[in-house]
Amino acid sequence: MANPAFSQPSQRLNFSGEKTGDDHHHLWQLLWEYDPNGLIVVDANYYIKLVNPAFCRMFRVRSQDVIGELAATILDDISDFQRVWETGEVYRGKPREFTQYDLLVNQVIFPIPEEGIIACIMADYSHQLVERRELMAIKDETIKNVNQVVDNQMKVVQEIAGLLGETTAQTKVSLLKIVQMLQHEAVDSVTAMPPETRGDER
Repeated sequence: MANPAFSQPSQRLNFSGEKTGDDHHHLWQLLWEYDPNGLIVVDANYYIKLVNPAFCRMFRVRSQDVIGELAATILDDISDFQRVWETGEVYRGKPREFTQYDLLVNQVIFPIPEEGIIACIMADYSHQLVERRELMAIKDETIKNVNQVVDNQMKVVQEIAGLLGETTAQTKVSLLKIVQMLQHEAVDSVTAMPPETRGDER
């Protein structure tokens, strides 16, 4: 990747302490290596050109093993990269889970047309996976219990429908509404973005 910060001619330090081109190069290199976000750069044919150490830790790979490989080899679905390249627009999407890596990331993908590349920044939110799974387990158990109540109520309805009349029917409707509400919330809890990273999906 041709970066202006890397291509500047070396300059000497002046008495004001201004950094040289070599110093800028070093700072960019440190940023690339120490950034806690996963960084990946692919070309217009979606072959991996660069990955940083954080990306390698997230996906348990070595840079020398993935550079030159198709991005789909690691990321599976690269449709977001394709859309970014075709539209020229920045993509800020909902968190994406990579189950095989126990990884949850929020992605920002953007094209750099003059270099013929697409870059992606991945913020790691994997710590939220355990919390989400625990919440889902609680809601699933609640839904299961409510369904059991509905089933039992239906048996009662069949036996004493003539005595309870509309009251039982109203109870059934209320219980079913509770089930639907819990199911809807369960889906929302999985697809919701972390508040601090919420953005418009393109």
